[in-house]
Amino acid sequence: MRVGLLTGGGDVPGLNAAIRAVVKRGEGEYGHTIIGFRNGWRGVVDGFSLPLTRQHIRNQLAVGGTLLGTARYHPHASDGGLDAVLSTLESERIEALICIGGDGTLHAASKVAEAGVRIVAIPKTIDNDVWGTDQSIGFDTAVTIATEAIDRIHTTAESHNRVMIVEVMGRHAGWIAATSGIAGGAELVLVPEAPFDIDKIERFLKHRHRAHASFSIIVVAEGAVPAEGTSMHYETPVGKFGDIVAGAIGERLKAEIERRTGFDTRVVVLGHVQRGGIPTPVDRILGSRFGVAAIDAASGGQSDVMTALRGERVEMVPLSEVAGKVKYVPDELLSVARALA
Repeated sequence: MRVGLLTGGGDVPGLNAAIRAVVKRGEGEYGHTIIGFRNGWRGVVDGFSLPLTRQHIRNQLAVGGTLLGTARYHPHASDGGLDAVLSTLESERIEALICIGGDGTLHAASKVAEAGVRIVAIPKTIDNDVWGTDQSIGFDTAVTIATEAIDRIHTTAESHNRVMIVEVMGRHAGWIAATSGIAGGAELVLVPEAPFDIDKIERFLKHRHRAHASFSIIVVAEGAVPAEGTSMHYETPVGKFGDIVAGAIGERLKAEIERRTGFDTRVVVLGHVQRGGIPTPVDRILGSRFGVAAIDAASGGQSDVMTALRGERVEMVPLSEVAGKVKYVPDELLSVARALA
């Protein structure tokens, strides 16, 4: 069987582990030919493909990024895009297509599945907001990087008596902010799920600095916003693909805090550092497990499904139930962050 494989959307650490698993399992166990498409759905539309063998995946387990390349492109949202995808898959004699991606890539995959293509999806996103799975590839590495950054910022914040704002990724859900904030001992964690009140932040910082500390660390997700009816007015600036302009909320908070408190305040925007570099062992293992499960599912005739971590097990969930949904940070985790302020 000829099996197609692509990685779409933003890169994350652990993608090559999943690619490696698909190739090793598919070629070694089933005798499949694995065809990789370059640069996500764009490569399928353009017919930009290459055979993937064990030689291509050698020494890739610990390498970040994706050896296939990636791009933010959604064929179902482009004129003729879906027809071009179907034409390429037919000409390449692809019998099943494994798609590794986040919400945009998975939504496109569900549309292609509706057109009759056998699709198996693998969730990846450092935001960890793909519905239906406890964890996505890339999240653990991003949290590890963010936590290390917060650990390092502690010493300079205390030495200079500053308020340090650490902005992390998280457009719709604040998983990185909540988990790294707890792990790094931040005083405040601001996430999209819980709009904040700048007046309460002002009172908290003044009380803390008067009572027992001369510094504070605030971790804020890029998608965090002030609550309606509060004294801070802010509209989230977005780019071409709906991505939030990096540093926007961090800089706005800095200006508000300095104006209201007089405290020296600095912003650190981690940005793309969060999804670069060597994947953690957790992401290497998760990518490997998802890759094996995906090729097994495709070989067994399953379609329109996604690999998902449920507790300790990898299961298959209907892709149609995943597309368009967001997995938000639960109140219990946010309450832990608030309790430790």
